[in-house]
Amino acid sequence: MMKDLTRYRNIGIFAHVDAGKTTTTERILKLTGKIHKIGEVHEGAATTDFMDQEKERGITIQSAATTCFWNEHQLNIIDTPGHVDFTIEVYRSLKVLDGGIGVFCGSGGVEPQSETNWRYANDSKVARLIYVNKLDRTGGDFYKVVAQVEKILGAKPLVMVLPIGIEDDFLGVVDLITRKAWTWDNSGDPLSYTIGDVPEDMKEKVESYREHLIETAVEQDDAVMERYLEGTEPTPEELKQCIRKGTRDLKFFPTYCGSSFKNKGVQLVLDAVVDYLPNPMEVNPQPEVDLEGNATGEFAAVDPDRPLRALAFKIMDDRYGSLTFTRLYSGTLSKGDTVLNTATGKTERISRMVEMHANTREEIESAQAGDIIAIVGMKNVRTGHTICDPKNPATLEPMVFPEPVISIAIKPKVKGAEEKMGAALTKMVQEDPSFHMMTDEESGQTILKGMGELHLDIKVDILKRTHGVEVEVGKPQVAYRESITKTLEDEYTHKKQSGGSGQYAKIGYILEPGEPGTGFIFESKVTGGSVPREYWPAVEKGFESSIDKGVLAGFPCLDLKFTLLEGGFHPVDSSAMAFEIAAKAAYRQTMPKAGPQLLEPIMKVDVFTPDDYMGDVIGDLNRRRGTIESQESSSVGVRIKADMPLSEMFGYIGDLRNMTSGRGQFSMSFSHYAACPSNIAEAVIKESKEKAAA
Repeated sequence: MMKDLTRYRNIGIFAHVDAGKTTTTERILKLTGKIHKIGEVHEGAATTDFMDQEKERGITIQSAATTCFWNEHQLNIIDTPGHVDFTIEVYRSLKVLDGGIGVFCGSGGVEPQSETNWRYANDSKVARLIYVNKLDRTGGDFYKVVAQVEKILGAKPLVMVLPIGIEDDFLGVVDLITRKAWTWDNSGDPLSYTIGDVPEDMKEKVESYREHLIETAVEQDDAVMERYLEGTEPTPEELKQCIRKGTRDLKFFPTYCGSSFKNKGVQLVLDAVVDYLPNPMEVNPQPEVDLEGNATGEFAAVDPDRPLRALAFKIMDDRYGSLTFTRLYSGTLSKGDTVLNTATGKTERISRMVEMHANTREEIESAQAGDIIAIVGMKNVRTGHTICDPKNPATLEPMVFPEPVISIAIKPKVKGAEEKMGAALTKMVQEDPSFHMMTDEESGQTILKGMGELHLDIKVDILKRTHGVEVEVGKPQVAYRESITKTLEDEYTHKKQSGGSGQYAKIGYILEPGEPGTGFIFESKVTGGSVPREYWPAVEKGFESSIDKGVLAGFPCLDLKFTLLEGGFHPVDSSAMAFEIAAKAAYRQTMPKAGPQLLEPIMKVDVFTPDDYMGDVIGDLNRRRGTIESQESSSVGVRIKADMPLSEMFGYIGDLRNMTSGRGQFSMSFSHYAACPSNIAEAVIKESKEKAAA
C-alpha cells in the first residue's frame, strides 16, 4: 500500500539551550496521543532524552527521531541539540528535514546559538515556523522577541497569533485568521481550553496585526491580491494557501506563541505544521553525485517508484544493537532487501527496520520515499553514507564535517580496561563524525579529538556512564600546525655503498610556502631525464610522508610546495626506494632552513553579553589575544564577534559566566590557522621537546 506523501511532515525542532525545545517536543507527543503522563525535563523524565547525561544536564545531546500523528497527518519529528558543541548534530539533522520549528524563549529572546542554528537552516533552505515559548515566565515578551527575530536574524516573522495576558496572567492566544481566542484553564491539561471571542481590550491590536498578516500573505498570489486591493478579503482557505506558499519559499516565517510547560498554545503550532510546512514532495530534491563525487545532474526525487536512495544521518547504539537512522528520498525499502553502501562499495542485507518513538519502537516490514526510519544492525554504514539500489547506484551529496581542533589524552583508571575503552570509543566515533580517536605512537596514550571543551567533556561522561569506563584526562591540547616562511633551492644526494648492490639518488629542488589552504603540492620540472619519470612518485611520497611531523614541535605541516628541478641517477644502484629515502632526508635538511613557524587554530567567536558587562568582556577578549571584528547592540545586550586563538579559549564559558553574572553566552567555530606569536611558539616547542625527551 502506497502512503499518501502529502500527509507527511518531516520536521525538526531547533532552538537555543534552555528555550524549552525538549519540553515542546514532549507536549507535541502528548497531544498527538503518544505519551500519557507528561515528562518534565527538570524532573529528568523527558521521553526524547533517554541518555543519562541528557537527563542530568537537561540538555538534548543526541537527536532522536519520533513518529506521531496529528489530524490524519504523519509527523516525523527530529529532536536536534541546541548546544554549540553539537551543532554538527543540528547540521546533520537539517539535511534530512523538510521543515522546522524554531523555538525561542519569551524572555531570553534570540540568543547567539539560536542564530547559528538559524543560519544553518537558512543554508539548508529549510522552511520554518517560529514558536515563542515560556510566555508564562517573568520577563516574557512576545513583541520584543518578534522584533529581535527581525533585527538579529534578519528574518521576517509573520505573526499568526497574539498572546492574551502575560507572565502569570498568560491565558492563551488569539488566532488572527479566525479572530477567535483560545484560552486554557490552569489545570495544565492541554485539552481543557475554550474558544471564544477576542477580549474587548485587544480588538484594536488584533485588527491591526490581522491586516498586516493579510497584506503580507496576499503578496504570494496576484489574483488574491488584486481582489484584496479591490476590497474583497481573501477567504481563510485562500489565506492559508498564500501563507503556505510564502513559508515554503522562505519569504516569511509564521510566528506563534505559548507556554509549553503550562500546555498553552501547542495545538495551534501543530495545526500550523500541517497547514504551512512542506510535505516531502514539495522540497527541492537531493542532488546525486557519482562514485567519484562529481554531480551527475540527477536528483533523488521523492517518488516510491524510482530506484532506492537513502541517507544515513545518525547512528545510535542502544540495548537492541546498533540503529542507523535513515531518511528515504526515493524508492522503497523492505525487510530482506540487499542494499549498496556507495561509500564502502559493500552490500548489506536489511534484516530489521523499526519506526522509532523516542525509546520504544515498532517493527515495520517496509518503508518508502519520505519516511524516516531506523535500520537495526547495519555493519559498515556511517553517518552521511548513502544506501541505494545495487543495480542502480548513486550517492546523495555527502555531508561535510569539519576537522576537530582540540584534543585530550585519556587512560583508564583501572589497569586492564584498555580493551573495553577501545571498543566503546570505536562505537562512539561511528556515531559522531566530528569526534576522532587516535593512539599516540610514542607515548602509547589514547588521544580524543573534538570540536570544543564541552564536546570532549560529554564524550568522557558517556564513556563513564554508558560504557562503564572511568578515565583519567590530560589537559586539553590544541591542534597546532607548522609551515615555512622562506623559499629555498637546495639539493641532496643519497649514496650508500656497502657490499652487495648500492643505493644512489640525487635531487635538486625548490621548497616554498604554498597558498593558505592548498596543503601539499608536488611538481616536477625535470627535463632531459636527469631523474627518470618512474622515480618522481617516490620523491613525492618520501617528502609527503615526512610532512606529518614538523621540524619545530612535531606538528603536521600545512601549505608547502615542493618542485623537483633536476637530479642524478645510477643505472644499477638507483631505485624508487633510494629516491624516497633521498626525499625524506631532503625534508630534514631543508625544512629547518626555510624559516619554519608554528601556526595556531583561530576560532570565530560570537559572544553575547548584557550591556553592563560589555567593557569587562571586551577587555577579557583582548587579554586573550582576540581581535574584535564587530559589535552589535540590541535591546537585550551586545553581540561581539571576534577572532580568537583556540589556546586562549579553555575554560572560557566559566569565566564569561562569572563576568556576566551567568547571563553571557558564546559560540565558536573553526576559522583558519595563523602564525603563533614567538613567546607562545617557544613555550609550545619547549613543551613538545620535554614530552619527547620523557
